[in-house]
Amino acid sequence: MFLVSFYWTHQVIKNTVHCTVAGTVGTWWFAPHEASSCCSSAVRDSWIRSVTTSFGSICFGSLIVAIIQATKEIVRQMREQDDGILLCCAECLIGCLEALAEYFNKWAFVYVGLYGYSFIDSGKNVMTLFKTRGWTTIITDNLVGSVLAMLSVGVGLITGLIGILLASMKGLGAEFAGGAFAVGFIVGLVLTSVLMSVVESATNTVIVCFAESPAEFEANHPQLSAEMRSAWQSAWPVECANY
Repeated sequence: MFLVSFYWTHQVIKNTVHCTVAGTVGTWWFAPHEASSCCSSAVRDSWIRSVTTSFGSICFGSLIVAIIQATKEIVRQMREQDDGILLCCAECLIGCLEALAEYFNKWAFVYVGLYGYSFIDSGKNVMTLFKTRGWTTIITDNLVGSVLAMLSVGVGLITGLIGILLASMKGLGAEFAGGAFAVGFIVGLVLTSVLMSVVESATNTVIVCFAESPAEFEANHPQLSAEMRSAWQSAWPVECANY
Protein backbone atom coordinates (compact mmCIF):
# COMPACT_ATOMS: atom_id res chain seq x y z
CA MET A 1 0.00 0.00 0.00
CA PHE A 2 2.90 2.35 0.71
CA LEU A 3 4.23 1.90 -2.82
CA VAL A 4 0.80 2.54 -4.33
CA SER A 5 0.37 5.67 -2.19
CA PHE A 6 3.81 6.96 -3.16
CA TYR A 7 3.36 6.40 -6.90
CA TRP A 8 -0.23 7.63 -6.80
CA THR A 9 0.76 10.89 -5.11
CA HIS A 10 3.52 11.42 -7.66
CA GLN A 11 1.17 10.75 -10.58
CA VAL A 12 -1.58 12.99 -9.20
CA ILE A 13 0.81 15.94 -8.84
CA LYS A 14 2.27 15.31 -12.29
CA ASN A 15 -1.12 15.02 -14.00
CA THR A 16 -2.56 18.01 -12.15
CA VAL A 17 0.24 20.09 -13.65
CA HIS A 18 -0.43 18.43 -17.02
CA CYS A 19 -4.13 19.37 -16.96
CA THR A 20 -3.39 22.89 -15.77
CA VAL A 21 -0.95 23.46 -18.63
CA ALA A 22 -3.39 21.91 -21.12
CA GLY A 23 -6.19 24.21 -19.99
CA THR A 24 -3.94 27.26 -20.18
CA VAL A 25 -2.68 26.42 -23.67
CA GLY A 26 -6.26 25.73 -24.75
CA THR A 27 -7.33 29.17 -23.56
CA TRP A 28 -4.40 30.74 -25.43
CA TRP A 29 -5.44 28.79 -28.54
CA PHE A 30 -9.11 29.78 -28.55
CA ALA A 31 -9.12 33.06 -26.59
CA PRO A 32 -5.60 34.53 -26.55
CA HIS A 33 -6.66 37.74 -24.82
CA GLU A 34 -7.46 35.68 -21.70
CA ALA A 35 -3.99 34.08 -21.61
CA SER A 36 -1.72 37.03 -22.27
CA SER A 37 0.75 36.37 -19.43
CA CYS A 38 1.85 33.80 -16.88
CA CYS A 39 -0.30 35.56 -14.27
CA SER A 40 -3.44 35.70 -16.40
CA SER A 41 -6.80 34.30 -15.36
CA ALA A 42 -6.31 31.34 -17.71
CA VAL A 43 -3.66 29.84 -15.43
CA ARG A 44 -5.72 30.34 -12.29
CA ASP A 45 -8.94 29.03 -13.83
CA SER A 46 -7.20 25.99 -15.31
CA TRP A 47 -5.63 25.14 -11.97
CA ILE A 48 -8.96 25.52 -10.15
CA ARG A 49 -10.66 23.16 -12.63
CA SER A 50 -7.82 20.67 -12.23
CA VAL A 51 -8.15 20.50 -8.44
CA THR A 52 -11.97 20.60 -8.35
CA THR A 53 -14.19 19.34 -11.17
CA SER A 54 -11.44 17.39 -12.96
CA PHE A 55 -9.67 16.08 -9.86
CA GLY A 56 -11.63 12.82 -9.84
CA SER A 57 -10.54 12.04 -13.40
CA ILE A 58 -6.95 12.91 -12.51
CA CYS A 59 -6.98 10.63 -9.47
CA PHE A 60 -8.58 7.75 -11.38
CA GLY A 61 -6.14 7.87 -14.29
CA SER A 62 -3.22 8.32 -11.92
CA LEU A 63 -4.29 5.32 -9.82
CA ILE A 64 -4.12 3.00 -12.83
CA VAL A 65 -0.49 3.89 -13.51
CA ALA A 66 0.35 3.87 -9.79
CA ILE A 67 -0.92 0.30 -9.34
CA ILE A 68 1.08 -0.86 -12.36
CA GLN A 69 4.23 0.89 -11.12
CA ALA A 70 3.86 -0.56 -7.62
CA THR A 71 3.34 -4.05 -9.04
CA LYS A 72 6.40 -3.62 -11.23
CA GLU A 73 8.52 -2.63 -8.22
CA ILE A 74 7.30 -5.64 -6.21
CA VAL A 75 8.14 -7.99 -9.09
CA ARG A 76 11.56 -6.36 -9.45
CA GLN A 77 12.29 -6.96 -5.77
CA MET A 78 11.15 -10.58 -6.10
CA ARG A 79 13.51 -11.01 -9.06
CA GLU A 80 16.44 -9.90 -6.91
CA GLN A 81 15.72 -12.84 -4.61
CA ASP A 82 14.74 -15.41 -7.23
CA ASP A 83 15.70 -14.58 -10.82
CA GLY A 84 13.27 -17.02 -12.45
CA ILE A 85 12.02 -16.96 -16.02
CA LEU A 86 8.41 -16.37 -14.96
CA LEU A 87 9.32 -13.31 -12.92
CA CYS A 88 11.39 -12.01 -15.83
CA CYS A 89 8.43 -12.40 -18.20
CA ALA A 90 6.09 -10.81 -15.65
CA GLU A 91 8.37 -7.79 -15.26
CA CYS A 92 8.57 -7.36 -19.02
CA LEU A 93 4.78 -7.61 -19.40
CA ILE A 94 4.15 -5.14 -16.59
CA GLY A 95 6.68 -2.76 -18.15
CA CYS A 96 4.74 -2.87 -21.42
CA LEU A 97 1.47 -2.20 -19.58
CA GLU A 98 3.08 0.74 -17.80
CA ALA A 99 4.27 2.24 -21.09
CA LEU A 100 0.80 1.83 -22.65
CA ALA A 101 -0.96 3.35 -19.64
CA GLU A 102 1.38 6.35 -19.54
CA TYR A 103 1.00 6.84 -23.30
CA PHE A 104 -2.81 6.76 -23.00
CA ASN A 105 -2.77 9.10 -19.99
CA LYS A 106 -0.53 11.60 -21.77
CA TRP A 107 -3.16 12.29 -24.39
CA ALA A 108 -6.28 11.65 -22.31
CA PHE A 109 -5.35 14.28 -19.74
CA VAL A 110 -5.01 16.88 -22.49
CA TYR A 111 -8.75 16.48 -23.12
CA VAL A 112 -9.44 16.49 -19.40
CA GLY A 113 -7.62 19.81 -19.09
CA LEU A 114 -9.23 21.28 -22.21
CA TYR A 115 -12.86 20.25 -21.80
CA GLY A 116 -13.25 18.68 -18.35
CA TYR A 117 -14.43 15.34 -19.74
CA SER A 118 -14.18 12.17 -17.67
CA PHE A 119 -10.94 10.21 -17.95
CA ILE A 120 -12.40 7.36 -20.02
CA ASP A 121 -14.33 9.68 -22.36
CA SER A 122 -11.26 11.87 -22.81
CA GLY A 123 -9.12 8.91 -23.81
CA LYS A 124 -11.70 7.65 -26.29
CA ASN A 125 -12.28 11.08 -27.81
CA VAL A 126 -8.63 11.99 -28.30
CA MET A 127 -7.75 8.61 -29.84
CA THR A 128 -10.78 8.85 -32.14
CA LEU A 129 -9.62 12.33 -33.15
CA PHE A 130 -6.16 11.09 -34.13
CA LYS A 131 -7.56 8.12 -36.05
CA THR A 132 -10.05 10.34 -37.90
CA ARG A 133 -7.30 12.76 -38.87
CA GLY A 134 -4.94 9.94 -39.81
CA TRP A 135 -2.39 11.24 -37.33
CA THR A 136 -1.39 7.96 -35.69
CA THR A 137 2.01 8.23 -37.39
CA ILE A 138 2.52 11.78 -36.15
CA ILE A 139 1.85 10.99 -32.50
CA THR A 140 4.00 7.85 -32.79
CA ASP A 141 6.86 9.95 -34.17
CA ASN A 142 6.53 12.48 -31.35
CA LEU A 143 9.96 12.39 -29.69
CA VAL A 144 9.54 15.48 -27.52
CA GLY A 145 9.26 13.43 -24.33
CA SER A 146 12.40 11.42 -25.10
CA VAL A 147 14.42 14.53 -25.96
CA LEU A 148 13.32 16.32 -22.79
CA ALA A 149 14.12 13.23 -20.70
CA MET A 150 17.63 13.12 -22.18
CA LEU A 151 18.01 16.83 -21.44
CA SER A 152 16.95 16.24 -17.83
CA VAL A 153 19.52 13.46 -17.45
CA GLY A 154 22.17 15.69 -19.01
CA VAL A 155 21.45 18.48 -16.54
CA GLY A 156 21.50 15.92 -13.74
CA LEU A 157 24.97 14.76 -14.78
CA ILE A 158 26.23 18.34 -14.90
CA THR A 159 24.85 19.17 -11.44
CA GLY A 160 26.33 15.90 -10.17
CA LEU A 161 29.76 16.94 -11.41
CA ILE A 162 29.25 20.34 -9.80
CA GLY A 163 28.50 18.51 -6.56
CA ILE A 164 31.83 16.67 -6.80
CA LEU A 165 33.61 19.96 -7.53
CA LEU A 166 32.04 21.66 -4.51
CA ALA A 167 32.94 18.70 -2.31
CA SER A 168 36.58 18.90 -3.41
CA MET A 169 36.64 22.67 -2.86
CA LYS A 170 35.41 22.10 0.68
CA GLY A 171 38.32 19.74 1.24
CA LEU A 172 36.17 16.62 1.64
CA GLY A 173 37.81 13.29 0.92
CA ALA A 174 37.29 11.08 -2.10
CA GLU A 175 34.87 8.92 -0.11
CA PHE A 176 32.34 11.76 -0.26
CA ALA A 177 32.55 12.12 -4.04
CA GLY A 178 29.91 9.48 -4.74
CA GLY A 179 27.43 10.98 -2.31
CA ALA A 180 28.02 14.51 -3.61
CA PHE A 181 27.46 13.34 -7.17
CA ALA A 182 24.27 11.47 -6.22
CA VAL A 183 22.77 14.46 -4.42
CA GLY A 184 23.64 16.84 -7.24
CA PHE A 185 22.36 14.44 -9.88
CA ILE A 186 19.02 13.86 -8.14
CA VAL A 187 18.42 17.57 -7.49
CA GLY A 188 19.24 18.52 -11.07
CA LEU A 189 17.21 15.67 -12.53
CA VAL A 190 14.09 16.35 -10.45
CA LEU A 191 14.06 20.12 -10.96
CA THR A 192 14.69 19.84 -14.69
CA SER A 193 12.07 17.10 -15.06
CA VAL A 194 9.45 19.33 -13.44
CA LEU A 195 10.27 22.21 -15.78
CA MET A 196 10.42 19.98 -18.85
CA SER A 197 7.09 18.36 -17.99
CA VAL A 198 5.47 21.76 -18.52
CA VAL A 199 7.06 21.99 -21.98
CA GLU A 200 5.94 18.46 -22.88
CA SER A 201 2.38 19.10 -21.69
CA ALA A 202 2.19 22.29 -23.74
CA THR A 203 3.53 20.49 -26.82
CA ASN A 204 1.01 17.67 -26.52
CA THR A 205 -1.82 20.16 -26.09
CA VAL A 206 -0.75 22.06 -29.21
CA ILE A 207 -0.80 18.80 -31.19
CA VAL A 208 -4.33 17.99 -30.00
CA CYS A 209 -5.62 21.51 -30.64
CA PHE A 210 -4.00 21.61 -34.08
CA ALA A 211 -5.70 18.34 -34.97
CA GLU A 212 -9.07 19.51 -33.71
CA SER A 213 -9.23 23.26 -34.37
CA PRO A 214 -6.72 24.49 -36.97
CA ALA A 215 -9.09 27.25 -38.10
CA GLU A 216 -9.06 28.90 -34.67
CA PHE A 217 -5.27 28.78 -34.65
CA GLU A 218 -5.18 30.47 -38.05
CA ALA A 219 -7.61 33.17 -36.90
CA ASN A 220 -5.95 33.93 -33.56
CA HIS A 221 -2.27 33.31 -34.38
CA PRO A 222 -1.84 33.60 -38.17
CA GLN A 223 1.96 33.87 -38.21
CA LEU A 224 2.50 30.90 -35.91
CA SER A 225 -0.12 28.93 -37.82
CA ALA A 226 1.65 29.54 -41.14
CA GLU A 227 5.00 28.47 -39.70
CA MET A 228 3.54 25.34 -38.12
CA ARG A 229 1.64 24.32 -41.25
CA SER A 230 4.76 24.72 -43.37
CA ALA A 231 6.91 22.70 -40.98
CA TRP A 232 4.37 19.92 -40.53
CA GLN A 233 3.64 19.62 -44.24
CA SER A 234 7.36 19.21 -44.85
CA ALA A 235 7.66 16.51 -42.19
CA TRP A 236 4.36 14.69 -42.85
CA PRO A 237 3.16 15.62 -46.36
CA VAL A 238 0.48 12.90 -46.48
CA GLU A 239 -1.02 13.34 -43.02
CA CYS A 240 -1.03 17.17 -43.26
CA ALA A 241 -2.00 17.49 -46.92
CA ASN A 242 -5.31 19.18 -46.03
CA TYR A 243 -3.80 21.67 -43.56
